[in-house]
Amino acid sequence: MQRPTKAVIAAAGFGTRFLPQTKAMPKEMMPIIDKPIIQYVVEELVEAGIKDIIIVGSSNKRAIEDHFDLPNEDLLSNLRAGGEKKKPLLKQVEDIANMANFVYVRQKGPYGNATPVQCAAHLIGNEPFIYTFADDFFVAKPGRTKQLIETYTKFNGSVLACKKIINDDEYDRYGVVAGDEADATTIKVAKFVEKPGKADAPSDLASVNGYLLTPEVFEYIDKASRDFDGSGELMIQPIMQKMIDDGYGVYAREVTGGKYYDTGDKVEYLKTVIDFGLQHPKLGDELREYLVERIKK
Repeated sequence: MQRPTKAVIAAAGFGTRFLPQTKAMPKEMMPIIDKPIIQYVVEELVEAGIKDIIIVGSSNKRAIEDHFDLPNEDLLSNLRAGGEKKKPLLKQVEDIANMANFVYVRQKGPYGNATPVQCAAHLIGNEPFIYTFADDFFVAKPGRTKQLIETYTKFNGSVLACKKIINDDEYDRYGVVAGDEADATTIKVAKFVEKPGKADAPSDLASVNGYLLTPEVFEYIDKASRDFDGSGELMIQPIMQKMIDDGYGVYAREVTGGKYYDTGDKVEYLKTVIDFGLQHPKLGDELREYLVERIKK
């Protein structure tokens, strides 16, 4: 069984919910304390052994390429001139470019979350791979990707990253998986139920962004793309449902030991920044004091 070493990150969206901030800056580059959102996604992939990261973007995402490139000489000269005080920063910016092999692909094709996978297919070949997005992630131990790989190794099938539903409104926000229990954290998926509402939900396990996909998915995406009539979106979930119907094993893994963060809307982004600020070893205490005083007012 081949262990995944490649990942695809979808990063072609316009980030319209954050306009005008995202008019010139990709939403994936919005900061959480001192790192852009996408760097947290990349670090989690690298920590799990991913070597090659394919970022599927668009013409306005040059800042992402620049971030993961070697730092320019002007910045390096400035940091070197700062002596010992700036040495840690110098190492940080140099290490970013060496985390993985980065490849950038322009997205072409219909709107929908299956298109980035199709755009990256020629770089992946006949290998299992990770597919994720640049604006949501888990902070967990072990990390999400390690848990997906663990389930793939055990059951030899595609794996969905899932979370337990906590609030009733989440039944209307996420797709919910149905199937039989494979182990304590895993369901063998029989079907997806998109935003079913609590009354009609077949389980309390929501499929959120994050997949380990086997290479058979490319054939199914190609067929779905040929049959696509231009209405709606080319989505990965119905494509995976077709794979399930044809006998391929697809598993839903509850990511445990951590928390899911979705920075795709303003409130959730602010919550994420606050959480990371409170957990920061240097900033946490002062921020906590400020928030307590601010709430009192």
